[in-house]
Amino acid sequence: MRTLYKNNKERYFLLFIFLFSTNLLTIRTFKKVQFKDIIFSGSQIISQEDIVNNSSLNFPSRLIFIKTKFIEEELKKNLSLERISINRQIIPFGLNISIKKRKPVAYGERLKDGKNLLGFIDKNGHFITEKYSDQDYIKGIKIKVFGWEEKYRDLLAEILTSSNTEEVELKSITFSKNGFLTLEEKDLKTIVLGFNSNINKKQMLIIKNLKKQLVQENIKEKILNIDLRDPNNPKIKVFKP
Repeated sequence: MRTLYKNNKERYFLLFIFLFSTNLLTIRTFKKVQFKDIIFSGSQIISQEDIVNNSSLNFPSRLIFIKTKFIEEELKKNLSLERISINRQIIPFGLNISIKKRKPVAYGERLKDGKNLLGFIDKNGHFITEKYSDQDYIKGIKIKVFGWEEKYRDLLAEILTSSNTEEVELKSITFSKNGFLTLEEKDLKTIVLGFNSNINKKQMLIIKNLKKQLVQENIKEKILNIDLRDPNNPKIKVFKP
């Protein structure tokens, strides 16, 4: 009899603990999140001003009503982030935010609202607003990209990847207002690629081979420009004294 009483007492106690914990957790989900309740994973953080100005999240906001996935997409786009993860937490209470910024590999310039906006470009062709760039990687950048637009992103990524070798030393990549593409290389000078982005891989291979050949023949100083609009018939213009 005592054993039965003891077992019932233990069950009631465990039920009480369960209900108490459940109610406590429920109450905490309705608690309002302040900026001080944000827990950042890693060394990269976002300021309160940047979060508020670049997402629909305002402080204070009740934890249960925060749309984490939607805010992730807003911040990733508006802050030029490579990755962001936002998770609600009860214990410790708050939002756990983990971010990874894009690594700049080139300076960038784009036209936005009629004004030139300065920033950087990552290896995948994404534009990074100067304010939100990872300053640790800026030193040593040599390439400049002019006329960036979202529609050129894949093409730009291909050029940056193809030129990331010792053979090719690009100085600039320029898209005109109508999409005409030209490159500037240290030794080959101006390289005209034109409008056709479908043949770009072939063009970049020709650039590598030309650079190697012209350097070996020691005539790179005489080059004025190279026209690769027709990859099957490259035209090299040289200086004639």
